[in-house]
Amino acid sequence: MNRIVTMVLKNLPIVPGAWFKLCHYAKNTDKYPEEEKYRHIQYVLQRAVQGGNVDLLVTGKENIPTENGFMLYANHQGMFDVLAIAATCDNPIGAVLKKELYNIPFLHQIAVCTQSYAMDREDVRQSLTVIQNVTEEVKKGRNYLIFPEGTRSKLGNQMLDFHGGSFRCATKSKCPVVPIALVDSFKVLDQKGSKPVSVQLHYLEPIYYEEYKDMKPAELAVLVRSRIEAKIRECV
Repeated sequence: MNRIVTMVLKNLPIVPGAWFKLCHYAKNTDKYPEEEKYRHIQYVLQRAVQGGNVDLLVTGKENIPTENGFMLYANHQGMFDVLAIAATCDNPIGAVLKKELYNIPFLHQIAVCTQSYAMDREDVRQSLTVIQNVTEEVKKGRNYLIFPEGTRSKLGNQMLDFHGGSFRCATKSKCPVVPIALVDSFKVLDQKGSKPVSVQLHYLEPIYYEEYKDMKPAELAVLVRSRIEAKIRECV
């Protein structure tokens, strides 16, 4: 059975009400506090993880800054990545998503509620505008997630190169950077069936501005990638 179907069937009693509430928040997003919308999203995602037979091991939550206005950078293995991170990061976060994902029902409602951005990787001007917007939001104290590979790796736990441009959000806002290492996340939705699967999500120690202030965005990208890669190697 498809794992998404399993997630829905195991949560069938709550699905109509949860979906209606999520759609209501998305249509009236300015009328509700960010915290309220985010807690509902977390509730839905946590139920989906449980219903999908996913054993999600999370470490390093103490590394998430206590003050808002930070960036999360994670390796990208599949659509489950953003769901796992949002389900486990208690600080409200938005994300930069490729435009194809932004328009998928359910993901779209979550994106609207979290003030996430859709990026067109083929439109350089639009991509720069998204980076600028995220930078300004982080300066105001909001938190964002970016997958600096730009697309998901189809090589399992092997990463693609990180794009330095995505780190301009951090260098311009001078915010803490939290690397995230995802291990075996691709198995959740990319593999057939719904048998139990184990996924690891590790929040690594934050990199503060004092540590990277003399780095260019591309150099910060290399540093973050190296720390994520080291953690993945440790786990597989």
